[in-house]
Amino acid sequence: MFSAGSETSSTTLDWAMVELIRNPHVMEKAQEEVRQALKEKKIVEESDVQTLKYLKLVIKETLRMHPPVPLMPRACRQECQVDGYTIPLKATVVVNVWAIGRDPEYWVDPESFQPERFENNSIDFLGNKFEYIPFGAGRRICPGMNFGLANVELPLAQLLYHFEWKMPKGMSSKNIDMTEANGMAVSRKDDHFIVPTVCNPFTEE
Repeated sequence: MFSAGSETSSTTLDWAMVELIRNPHVMEKAQEEVRQALKEKKIVEESDVQTLKYLKLVIKETLRMHPPVPLMPRACRQECQVDGYTIPLKATVVVNVWAIGRDPEYWVDPESFQPERFENNSIDFLGNKFEYIPFGAGRRICPGMNFGLANVELPLAQLLYHFEWKMPKGMSSKNIDMTEANGMAVSRKDDHFIVPTVCNPFTEE
């Protein structure tokens, strides 16, 4: 549980930062929320994150587009029919979470990063809405879900609160390679470097 909640969390954090760099209006909105909510604090604590509603939407959208485990194998408990196909008992069925999260039948403009799509709707991480299952669903839902989310929320809030982020000189967000690597937790194929600048306007002189 701890290993699964660590590697997948770091991968999700990387995807979140890349999407924020590629969508500066989202970055600006997320930073404004964090800095307004936590102004005059020198250290971001875990309890502070609970008030950051837009930050949580950013993470939800990141998990929709970049689920840390895109292919989930499941065993069939009984023979059944699905779209005219017979699925035999104990057959291994691989659920393509990545494709579900980008299916235009369920998501408007699915290839765009829009955290606002999760505002004012009931979609959550609990596996009750099968168009959104980054942690799986049912009795086999990821046991490290809460641990993994905590490992994303707090570091992301800290990165947005304390730093401004820019592309290296001479590069733009269009230069970011979004190719995915092979593996259980799907990270980006190539590392990418962004430049942090310390920025804490609320620190006392």
